[in-house]
Amino acid sequence: MQPQDVAPRPTPTSGPVVDVEQAEAALVEHYPRLVRLAYLVLPPGLGRTRRVLTAHALAQRALPHGRAAASVIPAQATGCDGDPGYSFVRLRVVRTALEAGAPLRRAAWPKRSQLPPLLPQVWGLKLFPRSGGADELALDQRLSALSGPARAAYVLRGLEKLPDDEVRKVLAAAGVTDPASAVRQAKKVRAQDALLDSPEFDPCSLQARPTDLMRRRRHAKATLAAAAAVAVCGALLALPGGGWGADDAAAPSNAMNPAAQVALDPARLTTVPPAAWKTSARTDFSVWPARGALTRDRALLRRALTAWARPGDSVRVSMTPGTPSGAPPGPPRLLYAGQVDTTRVVVFYDGLRIVRYAEPKDGSRGAALDFARVDGAGGAETDAVVLDRADGNVRYLTAPWVTGAVERDLRKPTAGTMDLRLTGGVTAPLASPAQQTGSCSSWNVLQLTGGSGTRLLTDLGELVPAHLTVGRPGAPGEVSGATALRAWAPLACSMAVVRSQGVRSVNAWEYARQALPDAAGDASWVCTRADTWRGDGAQVQAQFHTPGGASGAVAAQAEDVPACGAKDPHVLAGVLWKSAKGDWYLLAAGAEDTKSIRATGGVNGSAEARLLTVRAKQGAEARLKGTLKDGRTIGALR
Repeated sequence: MQPQDVAPRPTPTSGPVVDVEQAEAALVEHYPRLVRLAYLVLPPGLGRTRRVLTAHALAQRALPHGRAAASVIPAQATGCDGDPGYSFVRLRVVRTALEAGAPLRRAAWPKRSQLPPLLPQVWGLKLFPRSGGADELALDQRLSALSGPARAAYVLRGLEKLPDDEVRKVLAAAGVTDPASAVRQAKKVRAQDALLDSPEFDPCSLQARPTDLMRRRRHAKATLAAAAAVAVCGALLALPGGGWGADDAAAPSNAMNPAAQVALDPARLTTVPPAAWKTSARTDFSVWPARGALTRDRALLRRALTAWARPGDSVRVSMTPGTPSGAPPGPPRLLYAGQVDTTRVVVFYDGLRIVRYAEPKDGSRGAALDFARVDGAGGAETDAVVLDRADGNVRYLTAPWVTGAVERDLRKPTAGTMDLRLTGGVTAPLASPAQQTGSCSSWNVLQLTGGSGTRLLTDLGELVPAHLTVGRPGAPGEVSGATALRAWAPLACSMAVVRSQGVRSVNAWEYARQALPDAAGDASWVCTRADTWRGDGAQVQAQFHTPGGASGAVAAQAEDVPACGAKDPHVLAGVLWKSAKGDWYLLAAGAEDTKSIRATGGVNGSAEARLLTVRAKQGAEARLKGTLKDGRTIGALR
């Protein structure tokens, strides 16, 4: 599921005043429509039964507690034109449905709409709308691929018949940070307004089935066994002498663990000599020396270690996906302690994680603790660590073998580079793409030399920058040289979708070139794969780049698939393309080991080669099937 782009609730604006009676009348009169609206906006990942119950709960909770200002957006073509009561409850339904689909945040209490509804409740039955046809199923799948705001935009356009500008107003009032982007995403899905009124999406006309009867029986037996175990344990705890006796292997709960105490002692921090990396067989964080002007500041180091072991309420803790945040298992290695801009920063390495502690240098309250998983890192993956981000810029601490650093705009491969001064291994600040918003006109990366040639790293919002490579999976090369830089230029901005996902490396592989109809030149097919430190969650995109285009068009994308990776260096993707003469074509391409391609469905055609060009109609949908040279078949990336 895509991340939800929902902002904090905005301050109400002035509008018609709605009292409880007026809102209740609108709610009762249009209850089925409001429940259908909530059901369509809620994420399908909730499951149909919970989605039905949650939709009813959100509609029922839309009733205000007192008088309130209604939305200025009128109801359109729903039989309730100009009714401020309906506009008000509709806005509350949309807002809470978007909140229900937002991801739970570690440092914040979940909102009421994000929890299973207390009312209504149904025991022993599964409830779900009546099944529709293939068209309804296909629409539901397309809606599930949208973000929550985009799904809400689609429903407001199709079910409520609101114009685009009023859809944007409703979304903004509901707390969506970028309503225009949500509307653009919604417009990419083929409009099928009639299907939104089908029984498939009617949570008021339901079918009932029993829950898993055998599982219920097993759960009943397990509950009885658990109750008996609780009774026995209670009796044992009531015995004299502490219940279980005095021969437990564990120490009392208030005992101090000696190993944990050693790990919190600044005097026990491990370091290596400055030149250890020159003679070591390893090229990773274990041979980084301790750097910075505050490596002997015992008070600072103790605060950092204590915050790591027991972060208080004033410490903001973040971690990349799949990274444990527990205390150090033993004395960690000190990599850096110093002042960066207005912050004191300490960086540790414990063999599994990079941990950064940062506090204001003026001694004011508030600190940050960041964790990044780096197990198995080596080579370019250990070239740099983020020290600080401020004012849209980022500073790195580089490896001891780095001899030079420059800043390069990946979008402009011929624009040259800008030198970055290295002071004690710390770079001068450079623009960070992790913090840029709006249009993507540039994508600045860090280019390092020394050790094993030239490497490119990019900041994706985490402690360890992602390593950029180019070439066939299994044997990619560094992004150095004019050809490699030109290959990455139209792809740079596509990395925005993998920010803060724990990305380890991103590889770009041009797997095919295809001659365009009407002598329009050659297009390139490129597969980008973003692999993560945790192993799962890889993001794969097949991009189609036409001559002269500034950016590639994403033809297909998938998550957690082996395509375009070392284990399965195969890919197949297609796109509808319009020629300068106004003719539409289905273009498809596979990797070099693809023997043939066949298209069925809305477009029919085949080719005994790895490239396919077939005339098509605008909006046509086709299914692609490829046959590899070893006889295996593959489907299109999705």
